[in-house]
Amino acid sequence: MILHLYIARRFLRAFGIVTAVFIGILLPIDMAEQLRRIGPEQGLGPVLELALLNMPGKLYDFIPLFVLLATLLLFLGLSRTSELVVIRASGRSALRSARAPVVVALLLGVAAVAVLNPIVAATEAQVDLRTARYLGAEERTVSISGEGLWLRQGSATEQTVIRAGVTNSDGTHLFDTTFFQFDAEGTLTNRFSAGQARLVDGAWELTDVQHWPMAGVGNPQAAVETHDVLALPSTLTREQIRDSFGKPETVPIYELPGFIAQLNQAGFAALNHRVWLQMELSSPLMLAAMVLIAAGFTMRHVRFGKTGVMVLSAILLGFGVFFIRSFAQVLGESGQLPVALVAWTPPTAAILMALGLLLHTEDG
Repeated sequence: MILHLYIARRFLRAFGIVTAVFIGILLPIDMAEQLRRIGPEQGLGPVLELALLNMPGKLYDFIPLFVLLATLLLFLGLSRTSELVVIRASGRSALRSARAPVVVALLLGVAAVAVLNPIVAATEAQVDLRTARYLGAEERTVSISGEGLWLRQGSATEQTVIRAGVTNSDGTHLFDTTFFQFDAEGTLTNRFSAGQARLVDGAWELTDVQHWPMAGVGNPQAAVETHDVLALPSTLTREQIRDSFGKPETVPIYELPGFIAQLNQAGFAALNHRVWLQMELSSPLMLAAMVLIAAGFTMRHVRFGKTGVMVLSAILLGFGVFFIRSFAQVLGESGQLPVALVAWTPPTAAILMALGLLLHTEDG
């Protein structure tokens, strides 16, 4: 037990060193990126503010790499001081020696999902809002609630708010829709109710329409007009509607299942959010896989030589697993593979592969 605690402390110390080094590298780079995005006229304060808000998200993305490098530092240090030889001579196998960092990595993964994920979601949302404010951009166009889908479009002279009961997967075909048009002063000028609304180039094509003129009309119900088909100008595009849901990273994991349910109720497949949820839940396994991959290449004495080659092989294999996981995520978001398969298969396969490597090189 004492030995496991000693290895765990060494692993946590290596993890802290790697994290501190990357903070020192990433912060200036991100400040330069934020300076390019919002322009130097905003001053250094907003640039530093955005960089600091963006830092938790950057670190969160690099946690698997931090764990891989920390494991390399741990076992290379133990090998260089011959502590690993003493541990092996005491009768402990490679798998037992790797147990402590694997458990710590699993706990780090759980803590990251449970604690750091909501922090990242809050900071990512603040980065988007503050960047939009500094650039003078509009807030997002789409909102999902229990009452259906809400969209907003318009210009400096007119705004239109759209409510739809149900929509297709990309928000371009609405059902049970109502359009509210407002002038520049915020006065309601027109109301349109339609059975369906389809987004075409530069317009919404409405069918089975009722139109209530509201401006300067004493009794709008008496002035109602009906149309089989009616076209209303639109500034929205398919891409704007899709992108306005925001990144799944901006939704805390505790709220993500409810948000997915609302998207499904509105008619959206919510594949990006479903894949992201499962990827987050499987991230502790990914960290454990990184520990085992690094251990498989570095749990050997340095006198055997080829230490640089082994370290490089571990890093390349770790990046390869990460790339396969990212590629599987893309396939899942496009609907080509089941969500559970793309989230859980890569880390599980990586763990089995690393265990096979350990058993072959150390205990075989």
